Amino acid sequence: MLVNSVLSSLPLAEGSTHAHTGEWVAAVLRSRIAEGQLLPGAKLSEQSLSTALGVSRNTLREAFAVLDNELIITRIPNRGVFVSSPGASGVKEIYGVRRVIEPAAVLWGPDLDVEALAAIVVDARAALAAGDIAQMADANQCFHEQLVRATGSERLQELMTRVLAQMRLVFHAMSDAPDFHSHYVELNASLVDLLVAGQREEAAGALRGYLDRAEAELLDHLGEGN
Repeated sequence: MLVNSVLSSLPLAEGSTHAHTGEWVAAVLRSRIAEGQLLPGAKLSEQSLSTALGVSRNTLREAFAVLDNELIITRIPNRGVFVSSPGASGVKEIYGVRRVIEPAAVLWGPDLDVEALAAIVVDARAALAAGDIAQMADANQCFHEQLVRATGSERLQELMTRVLAQMRLVFHAMSDAPDFHSHYVELNASLVDLLVAGQREEAAGALRGYLDRAEAELLDHLGEGN
């Protein structure tokens, strides 16, 4: 999606409980990146964004500082602010976080919603049957977001939103490997089967192995595999 099209759909700060704050702006931009609406390398214009969001440039710069710290954007002197393109080190950091949070959510999360996970798998299979890579990627993101919701922790869910935004940028590097998303559809389905059977420990172990596999595949694609 073109940056101008994304800007036209951004919510104005007026009326928001977090109106005119850097945190609110960062959350909006992070969400658009996690949804794949802002792609790696996209330039983020201060003037256009401040107008579209109804915030000052100082507020926007506060948001940029937050996102820069999260490695979601990159500020290049004399050139501007751009959506990041994570490399091998970014992939390793992302998967290090995911291996801690997601299996723990599966194993101990008090709010695990297996029906919601199963419904996401149905959507992913439909996308696979239609050959819709973007929808498969969306379903995969939703699946892992739903897993972390099982913790019942708003802070962990906020962290996962940041991780998913970084993951979306990594997935863009796999645009020339459409099969990357397809084989994870059935791996997600297998996790659901284990959870339906009440085998949370087995599901957590399978998920950890799944994340190891995905990381290795991404690093290999980036030329950083062992």
